[in-house]
Amino acid sequence: MKLCMIGTGYVGLVSGVCFSDVGNTVYCVDKDQKKIDLLNKGIVPIYEPGLEEILKKNFKQKRLIFTSDLNKAVTNSDIIFICVGTPTKRNTNSANLKHVFSVVKDLKKIIKKQYKIIITKSTVPVSTGDEIEKILINLKKKKLVDIVSNPEFLREGEAIRDFIYPDRIIIGTDSKKANKILKSLYLPIIKKTNRYFNTSRRGAELIKYASNAFLATKISFINEMANLCEKADIDIKDISLGMGSDERIGSRFLRAGPAYGGSCFPKDTRALIDTGNKYKTDLSIVKTVVNSNDQRKTLLIKRVEKILKGNLSNKIITFLGVTFKPNTDDMREASSIPMIKYLNKKNSKIKYYDPSGEKIDFKGLRNVNYCSSISSACFKADLIILHTEWNDFKLLNFKKLTKKKKFKIYDMRNMYSPSIMKKLKIDYFGIGR
Repeated sequence: MKLCMIGTGYVGLVSGVCFSDVGNTVYCVDKDQKKIDLLNKGIVPIYEPGLEEILKKNFKQKRLIFTSDLNKAVTNSDIIFICVGTPTKRNTNSANLKHVFSVVKDLKKIIKKQYKIIITKSTVPVSTGDEIEKILINLKKKKLVDIVSNPEFLREGEAIRDFIYPDRIIIGTDSKKANKILKSLYLPIIKKTNRYFNTSRRGAELIKYASNAFLATKISFINEMANLCEKADIDIKDISLGMGSDERIGSRFLRAGPAYGGSCFPKDTRALIDTGNKYKTDLSIVKTVVNSNDQRKTLLIKRVEKILKGNLSNKIITFLGVTFKPNTDDMREASSIPMIKYLNKKNSKIKYYDPSGEKIDFKGLRNVNYCSSISSACFKADLIILHTEWNDFKLLNFKKLTKKKKFKIYDMRNMYSPSIMKKLKIDYFGIGR
């Protein structure tokens, strides 16, 4: 099939590249000409394992086309995916849909004769599809378009695997024609028929938000249990294992650590609360999750102060990993940002290393320095904070790295064994331990 992905951010680029890899011709469109030029040179603007290799292969075979010409891409395509950003509006909880509606207004001008399926791949609040249909009502009356919700469930760092082996494909439409075409599109990656789920458009929109809110709830829940474990002298890993063994609960997302971050959970939980308010429904559990997550950022900063006994000035503090999770360069709502900024104000000397490189978030901050290696980051450190569980950090000889007798470790991902650290006479602190 011929597809058009509007927006070459995380969702649009990964989806476009993977769709081309199963034999489709895919136009990836973006207004940012610099980004398009880089993609045409085989340079991937995001950090996602395996993406560059698949992109280059399909670009070479001419199944993948990068362009800023929306008119050409839409005209030559059968299915149009809207993959633009839907960030939180400033000073509100609601999703900012200006980019979505801007694209829809452009499509209204371009689509003339040929039938197109228009899909919202972006995460959008309930009834957004209805608003899109109102804008395109004349095209809908002429049976030139069907508007479908097809939310994505790609995890950063594991997106290609998630695309090829999806838990489920959600298609929100009451159009038999659109549903039949989309089932055919997804056929190469559907291993079982029950992985393809056709529901209403509003149902598909809410499934995405409900899924993310539930996963965020699991994270906040286990983090609160970790707070209790620290005071009751219990290891949170035992609690997670004991709970997760129950099939009704499941072990995933029951790992205590920093506050959740990234491009989805923070904005989607806030947007779901806003949707609840719109429909006069009190989503009290989701509100509590958001509040708990916000409080966690402050709690972890206070824990660092406690570990260093309130003496932060001139202390060398090393962050190993600063992204919100491993195998991505995404810094959106990462816990490291408020932590580093706070410690910087307290005159600590911050060094950080992350496998995905230096971060613009810390540029211009006095006494915050990026190190190009783990050894240079850890050298002479008073406190090492294991913030992100990259594989690079799982088997380190801290004494050799620091070249210092007395130092402390704050393992925010519980990667190391407290008993082994004790034998090594290393001052070690974990989460919920």
